[in-house]
Amino acid sequence: MNAAEHLNSVALAQAIASSITLVRRHFPAASANLTPWRDDPQTRKWSEAETCDLSFHFPGWNPRLQCRSLLVQLRFSSDQLGPTQPYLLGVLIRGMTYEGERWRLATVGEWNPTGSFLPESSQLNLLREICRDLFSIFPPSNEFF
Repeated sequence: MNAAEHLNSVALAQAIASSITLVRRHFPAASANLTPWRDDPQTRKWSEAETCDLSFHFPGWNPRLQCRSLLVQLRFSSDQLGPTQPYLLGVLIRGMTYEGERWRLATVGEWNPTGSFLPESSQLNLLREICRDLFSIFPPSNEFF
């Protein structure tokens, strides 16, 4: 689900703004997009209410990341904390081009990337750092939704 559709509280708006600042601190040339998905019936069919998606587009090809854009999906869970206090369950970052996904990094297991064209190891370490920092932006004690 587009991040812009989740902006229903000040706390969540601040957390998403902090997420954008975090990514842009490491990739200053990237422009943020709070609505990476089209608003059409086919896309709506696959919408997941527990996710918050945003993307970052580079002005051109990023050879160290092997992509033109990063799609960041934040997956929330509210099972243990109640419906008013979801917490960040995981992060999925995908390296994208016009041809589709080139690689993905998920915060499960050992946080190893998969895909046909992987980023440089220094960039993978940076992406893992961003994921760790995202968990600190969305702590279990905050109310977002």
